[in-house]
Amino acid sequence: MASIETRELAAGILSAGSQPTAERTTVIVPVLNEEDNIPVLHEALTAALRGRDYELIFVDDGSVDGSLQVLNSLAESDEEHVTVIEFRRNFGQTTAIAAGIDYSSGDVIVLIDADMQNDPADIPMLLDKIDEGYDVVSGWRVDRKDAFLTRRLPSRVANWLISRVTGVALHDYGCTLKAYRRDVLQGFRLYGEMHRFIPAYAGSVGARIVEVPVQHHARLHGTANYGLERTVKVLLDLFTVKFLISYARNPIYIFGGLGLFLITPSVAVLAFLGVRRILVGTSVLKSPLFTVSTMLVILGFLCILMGFIAELLVRTYHESQAKPTYSIRRILNGKGGPPGT
Repeated sequence: MASIETRELAAGILSAGSQPTAERTTVIVPVLNEEDNIPVLHEALTAALRGRDYELIFVDDGSVDGSLQVLNSLAESDEEHVTVIEFRRNFGQTTAIAAGIDYSSGDVIVLIDADMQNDPADIPMLLDKIDEGYDVVSGWRVDRKDAFLTRRLPSRVANWLISRVTGVALHDYGCTLKAYRRDVLQGFRLYGEMHRFIPAYAGSVGARIVEVPVQHHARLHGTANYGLERTVKVLLDLFTVKFLISYARNPIYIFGGLGLFLITPSVAVLAFLGVRRILVGTSVLKSPLFTVSTMLVILGFLCILMGFIAELLVRTYHESQAKPTYSIRRILNGKGGPPGT
């Protein structure tokens, strides 16, 4: 597992002497019942981004308080920078982020919560890291102001597990405050609670990732919209993420591997039963091992067949959409487009 420190050193060498760019920045803010925090957040974001080309996209995720009215007022008073997307109902934080990305125009995408626990004053630091050559800058709430048993402890366990499974080691996957180059957000859709796995997706295509300490404040207004049950959803989504990252292009590896794992010992057991029948005379059909082994052999073949079907689906997916199976960072002195264009 490559360490964040190693990646930081490598990207620092590659980007030595880089200067801040005039790239457009989009800040996406999912909102759910945060009417008291929104005006303070807008003021803090405006101060943090002063002097930059930026837009603020607030996505109202079915708020039932006065959040939407506050957002509408902001859109009228700051028409140059504020865009408001109103959902018909609550779809979840990940979907709100996905909608913000879809309607964004920035070269750099910054995500931040609306509860003011993340500090907008940290955004320039994230953008400076992007200017240094990183593709993903992930916030790390070193001094997190949340309850230990219901928030911090489950988060530590989840972060350790996600880092081990995905191979992208971060201390704080759950911190919404992150900055991304737009190109690393292309090529996949967000579902469930998968917005926290974006660094893992980006790492799978070779993105340069760095983690930086950010401030975290206790909530002053409103109540938390997510509880302990979210950890269970994250763990379930982790199975999907691992499959998509490791096996989406070659599903036969996991299905075929499982099939061979089931077939190999089962055939050995059947061979043992046959030899024992010849040497000792013990009935093969009356042994429960025969029934179990036969079922496992059949199940193993079915797994391999599922792998073949999955391979056909993957090829159909890529070829029907002319979707490449690779990710290019840049081309120097390139002539023309890809083959067939």
